[in-house]
Amino acid sequence: MRQDTRLGIVLMVLTTMVFAAQDGISRHLAESYNVLMVVMIRYWFFAAFVIAVASRKAGGLRAAAATRQPLLQIGRGVLLAAEICVAILAFTLLGLVEAHAIFACYPLLIAALSGQVLGERVGWRRWVAVGVGLVGVLIILAPGAGVISPASLIALLAAFMFALYGLLTRYVARQDSAATSFFWTGVAGAGLMTLIGPWFWEPMAPGDWGWMSVLCVTGALGHFLLIKCYEVAEASAVQPFAYLQLVFASTLGVTLFGDVLALNIVAGAGIVVGAGLFALWRERVRATRAAAAGGEET
Repeated sequence: MRQDTRLGIVLMVLTTMVFAAQDGISRHLAESYNVLMVVMIRYWFFAAFVIAVASRKAGGLRAAAATRQPLLQIGRGVLLAAEICVAILAFTLLGLVEAHAIFACYPLLIAALSGQVLGERVGWRRWVAVGVGLVGVLIILAPGAGVISPASLIALLAAFMFALYGLLTRYVARQDSAATSFFWTGVAGAGLMTLIGPWFWEPMAPGDWGWMSVLCVTGALGHFLLIKCYEVAEASAVQPFAYLQLVFASTLGVTLFGDVLALNIVAGAGIVVGAGLFALWRERVRATRAAAAGGEET
């Protein structure tokens, strides 16, 4: 497919808008119903979408499911499902603004852990970015104001889990295609939630079933847009725009849920995003140099 960075950026912005809306709906439903039930229903639709996409590609479901790393693929799918549960719990306890501000540190966690998980060399510049980002997270958590909120630690746990998921996704990509990873993401996550979710089933009001339907559609739409985004543009070119999800989610939090834009959250989030953008830029520089000169330390 023809590379079109401008179209890729537009698709990434649309993706972040859809995912932000998904987070807002998830918070709305999780305030009234058990998080595990909400995520289970969402994953049922997601798995159906994944299977439908796989069945239309060459080789069908058998080709999509073919992997040399079944345990890793299942593990990363299960990890993402668990992370979504933790993240939605953080949305209900902290609000979208603060939870997303903390969650924005996950690219820095990926940079910090890429050496241990992927064997990549992490140069001093990216370590400085990680350190600066940690300062931003501490500003958001505001430990000087008292004991750090356990809810903040839940959001930090979600960021760590998503960073680990991202690293495992890169690791399995060394042997499996993106289509295979996408298939196992949906199927393994749906399997986990189907084992757990029914034990927490609650009757849902008719109006909330409407919101649940919208949540399922936004989940599938968001992943579809993300797939198309990566088909037309390099990930390194569009990834910085993923931070717009923080802006869109915060806007929803303030306008619909009454979240507060505290000064420490704004300042801390700005530092975290700035450090994350620098880390992404250094990663792009490293990849470019590695391709041109056989690999150099950043």
